[in-house]
Amino acid sequence: MRAEQPEIPPGRASIRNPGDAAIEQPVEQQVVFTPPIDIFERPDGLILLADLPGVTLETLELQVQDNRLTLYGRVQTQWLEGVQTLHQEYPIGHFLRSFILNDEVDHEKITARLAHGVLEVFLPRATKAIPRKIEVKTD
Repeated sequence: MRAEQPEIPPGRASIRNPGDAAIEQPVEQQVVFTPPIDIFERPDGLILLADLPGVTLETLELQVQDNRLTLYGRVQTQWLEGVQTLHQEYPIGHFLRSFILNDEVDHEKITARLAHGVLEVFLPRATKAIPRKIEVKTD
């Protein structure tokens, strides 16, 4: 699996919000970040953990297409009335992370779970064809 960096063209760009129409803004006004990812290997596949505090199922989209796994969505700020932010480390805005999957991943059996701000994606290994002997006949 190989990580890819998001590409944002200069000038204007569209950011797709899951469940919403695309928003077009000048790039300099957009905050697009890549969330931290940990990847672990087990005999039956890979586990990808993404730290996504503030993300909900409504603001997250995960898809697999053409051997590419893509996570995208947005983190919305939760402003408290009457307070001023003094320090903030968690990014607010849109996120995008993309990975190229190898042929060993069974795309049909990928599962994902979001709990307590952590997305867990299980990428199971595809079962390999069992070698078999082919009988050769003569005429």
